[in-house]
Amino acid sequence: MPIFLLHGLTAAFFRPLALAYTLAIVASMAVALTVTPALTLIMLNRAPLKRFQSPLVRVLRRWYDVLLTRIVARPRMVYALFAAVVVCGGVIAPQLGQSLFPAFQQRDLLIHWDAIPGTSDDEVVRTTTLLSRQLAAIPGVEDFGAHIGRAKQGEEIVGVNAAEVWIHISPEVDYDKTLASVRAVVDSYPGLYRDVQTYLNERIEEVLSGSKQAVTVRVYGEDLATMRATAGAVLKQVSGVKGVVDPHMDLSVNTPQIQVTADLAAAARYGLKPGDIRRQAATVIAGQEMGNVFQDNKVYGVYVWSVPSARANASSISGIMLDTPSGAKVRLGDVARVTLASDPYLITREDNSRYIDVGADVQGRDLSAVVRDIQNGLHRVKVPQGSHYTLLGEYKERTAAQNSLLATSAIASAAILLLLQLAFGSWRLAALLFVTLPMALVGGLIAIWFGGAQVTIGALVGFFTVFGIAARNGILMINHCQHLEHQEDMEFGPDLVVRGAGERLAPILMTSLATALALVPLVIAGNQPGREIEYPLAVVILGGLASSTLLTLFVVPSLYLRFARRRTGIE
Repeated sequence: MPIFLLHGLTAAFFRPLALAYTLAIVASMAVALTVTPALTLIMLNRAPLKRFQSPLVRVLRRWYDVLLTRIVARPRMVYALFAAVVVCGGVIAPQLGQSLFPAFQQRDLLIHWDAIPGTSDDEVVRTTTLLSRQLAAIPGVEDFGAHIGRAKQGEEIVGVNAAEVWIHISPEVDYDKTLASVRAVVDSYPGLYRDVQTYLNERIEEVLSGSKQAVTVRVYGEDLATMRATAGAVLKQVSGVKGVVDPHMDLSVNTPQIQVTADLAAAARYGLKPGDIRRQAATVIAGQEMGNVFQDNKVYGVYVWSVPSARANASSISGIMLDTPSGAKVRLGDVARVTLASDPYLITREDNSRYIDVGADVQGRDLSAVVRDIQNGLHRVKVPQGSHYTLLGEYKERTAAQNSLLATSAIASAAILLLLQLAFGSWRLAALLFVTLPMALVGGLIAIWFGGAQVTIGALVGFFTVFGIAARNGILMINHCQHLEHQEDMEFGPDLVVRGAGERLAPILMTSLATALALVPLVIAGNQPGREIEYPLAVVILGGLASSTLLTLFVVPSLYLRFARRRTGIE
């Protein structure tokens, strides 16, 4: 249920996992309650009633009974051993990396390749062509493609100074080594904003925050110069954090702009309004689209524009002749002041507040550790009055997802405790099993630590799965001991616990082994491209199955003998 109650992009990724798991559980329960009894009646109607055990189960049962008898008689050693394992898991947990999504190892890489505003199309083409030759020389880079500027009706509004480069890495080469070589070539071009990402990661980050980086510090304010200074200080702190790659600040620069300021008194003498002056000047200087021509399934715009010599400088622009309502002509310089000034190339706003983004990607360290260091560094940045900053991107989404999981898990835990009470008819036994369930997750923590994986949402789904399997095995164990006492009138004591645990040995081992065998291929295959979500999930479940099975077989029986209420009287 905590997975179903997630929202946003996280839910889009992981709700299908929870849905598939839930449907499998429901289908299994339906078959167990309907199809299995019917087939039993049909196929075993005349079968001889005799108990059968395979030789392997008999051997395991004999060893298990001997070992459990000793443990039940003196359980302190087992308690101490399992407590040590739990402490080990508690020590490991803070050291594990945390990330919302895994690093997707796609073989198609996207490179943003942006020059400063005002860079000519020829210069961008030159640098992009040079980049293509250098990247093509890297072993394993098979294809190269790029587009510059914005196509007609394109989704991204950029100028000719912006380009996107696409390359494909051969599956025959080492991914990490080739990626490092690509980054080295891209970083050899100073003065350009550039980064190297997979397309999937770039899309995820853009959906999360509108940015294209894993970590984004958004600096808000009103005075542009102050914002730039604050963003520069933030960039300095972010760049010094270990694990940060491609740190940059949004291109916030001033560019030369032609400003036409109407002289109201002079314009009135010619019957011109300020709007008339601005529209005619804009048409001459920047051009105006008047229509379209369709030819060969292509669209061509038809523009009205002046000749280049008429807009070469402020003086020539001042000589542009404007139409007046009387039909006469008047120089633009006679009714307006034409100047060349420096204005911001781009101003971005959110909720009516200006902002500048400082972004960076993360490589070689987990996201949570990098963000923690960034936050510590940002405390040293002096933020002027009227300005502030906030952290966006994958980190913010992960925090929101974790808070949602914690809140809904508390509600789900209360429901689980109630279900255990209904199963056992005892709050004491329900609390006993409920308290031991988190201990079953220690194996998952240790396994993911040895596996070198991070605690992503996929790993959290694995922990939820282990939690359910541990609860099922514990219910099987305790319910059968209750059955021996209440239905078969066996006296409560060590013999009852040893027999009940022994008779549940085969079902519990079968459940764990069947689940483990289904996941072993995923773990053996490793953290390969396309399996970034499945791998940590499989590692967690395998490790959790080991610890939960040992807990159920060796610790729960002793605890049941210690805390279960003995029968008093005859029912």
